[in-house]
Amino acid sequence: MRTYTTRAAALTAAVALTLAACGDDSNDDAADAPAAADEAGSEESTDEASSDEASEPGTIVDVAVANGSFTTLVAAVQAAGLVDTLSGEGPFTVFAPTDDAFAAALEALGLTAEELLADTETLTSILTYHVLAGEVDAATAISLDGQTSATVNGAEISISVVDGNVMIDDSTVIIPDVAASNGIIHAIDAVLLPPADDMAEEEATEQTESDMAEEEAMAETGTIVDVAVEAGSFETLVAAVQAAGLVDTLSSEGPFTVFAPTDEAFATALDSLDLTAEELLADTDTLTSILTYHVIPGAVPAADVVTLDGQSVETVNGAEVAISIDGDTVMVNDSIVSAVDVDASNGIIHVIDTVLLP
Repeated sequence: MRTYTTRAAALTAAVALTLAACGDDSNDDAADAPAAADEAGSEESTDEASSDEASEPGTIVDVAVANGSFTTLVAAVQAAGLVDTLSGEGPFTVFAPTDDAFAAALEALGLTAEELLADTETLTSILTYHVLAGEVDAATAISLDGQTSATVNGAEISISVVDGNVMIDDSTVIIPDVAASNGIIHAIDAVLLPPADDMAEEEATEQTESDMAEEEAMAETGTIVDVAVEAGSFETLVAAVQAAGLVDTLSSEGPFTVFAPTDEAFATALDSLDLTAEELLADTDTLTSILTYHVIPGAVPAADVVTLDGQSVETVNGAEVAISIDGDTVMVNDSIVSAVDVDASNGIIHVIDTVLLP
């Protein structure tokens, strides 16, 4: 409006000067000038309106789709039937996990994306735990440090500020205040999972009788330590686990994958190291380092080990073992896996013919 007024004033002054200089000969030009000014002002207003319309953001779903970093989130929203909800009037605040965040969560949960998307009830529970009713920008979130906020799921998330970063539960806000027409998006680096009690209740209601039977059968199987003792082929390994004080660890919930050297494997190793069994068992630091180099966090059955051909896997020791396949033979470093998938209640044992040394 200010531009239009300035131009109109300038045109009026110009017309006045022209009339003073030329008299009645300029009447037609004077009549045309206001019309030209109106036309110019109208065109400018139209351009501004078009620019504003073009720059207005889409809905939360539109923005997530256009961004390209939330393909798994968008697929999850579609699978859960929440597109219309998150395209509605709102406003909403969405904590949006990136594709990398979803990949890490799926790996930790031992699920594929397809398995997660197929379980619509769990998916809906997880997604609605990322949504707040109302618009909460970063400045407001900072002011909520140390507080909790109810999500659309019904469960509450905790909000904190750590070293200048806004934390939602255990995730970090990496990109705040992404505007949408019906709310605001904050990108986060981890998928938020509803409280364990809620998830456990859902899982319990969905558990089938066959699942229950499988759990009962597993309960009858001993721990990794129990199985090793009962086998009778791992006396040195069991003695080493006891000497290193690892019995409680390898009897805990886990799960663990243990590459278990036989007594013959230990005898060969002791001979090559020029040690007696007593000397090795007395050196608890070295013993602990060697034993934890035989343990991988999580249950990794043979079918999964085979897929790791040419890769390295981190052990509880912190160092990595190399997995390779030579025909039908599975190798862990230079050791051959001679028996696979020995079940225990808290993991899996694969028998190997050589002691692994870090």
